[in-house]
Amino acid sequence: MSVKDKVAVVTGSNSGIGLGVAEELARQGARVVLNSYTDSEDDHALAARIAEDHGTECIYVSADLSNGDACRALIETAAQKMGRVDILVNNAGIQHVAGIDEFPAEKWDAIIAINMTSNFHTTAAALPLMRKAGWGRVVNIASAHGLTASPYKSAYVAAKHGVVGMTKVVALETAQEPITANAICPGYVMTPLVEKQIPETMEKYGMDRDTAVKEVLLARQPSKEFATVEQIGGTVAFLCSDAATQITGTTISVDGGWTAL
Repeated sequence: MSVKDKVAVVTGSNSGIGLGVAEELARQGARVVLNSYTDSEDDHALAARIAEDHGTECIYVSADLSNGDACRALIETAAQKMGRVDILVNNAGIQHVAGIDEFPAEKWDAIIAINMTSNFHTTAAALPLMRKAGWGRVVNIASAHGLTASPYKSAYVAAKHGVVGMTKVVALETAQEPITANAICPGYVMTPLVEKQIPETMEKYGMDRDTAVKEVLLARQPSKEFATVEQIGGTVAFLCSDAATQITGTTISVDGGWTAL
């Protein structure tokens, strides 16, 4: 079974990893629901472009994923507009860096809500639809920080560890059904946000581009190469394939060896 004509909801998908995942699923024939909180003309134009490029259906649905009701409404709207929800890719996330004693409480709350709690709400809303359809895939985009830790990222690390744990629970609860749940744990991925950090890092440390990338940004990534959004998209597509039917409740690291250290 392929993903052709399956309906995939990808949260946080108007740029970066989420967009790469949406593009790959659309390329393979899935009908895709893009999501972010912005709801701009560009967001809807992006959906139209993906639909045209890949000869499939693609729509945009906005949702504030810091709000549980909005998370559930996203899934309900997707089902109303597309007729079903077969694949859920929980990708939306934000970041803030600070020591625990200086970490703003509102930033902690926002990161936990968007990076972790949103996954609970979207999954809870999607599972009944998957059961009704007799097939489903839940893929959570966690992080290498869902398996290990770094200083000054307490909320992000806590959220991503929570995502990994919740993924295992979903997998156990659906183990005897044609539904799987897995987490992908990327290391550093080349996205527009990371690309923006490179000149900033060069200036901060007085380094050339190659040195700044390898010695600072990729200090913990043994391959010294960024993963790509296409690679993450391909991994999601694999988890939705027949070859991955018995892969559930696990993590797949796409981190250049980071978590092997």
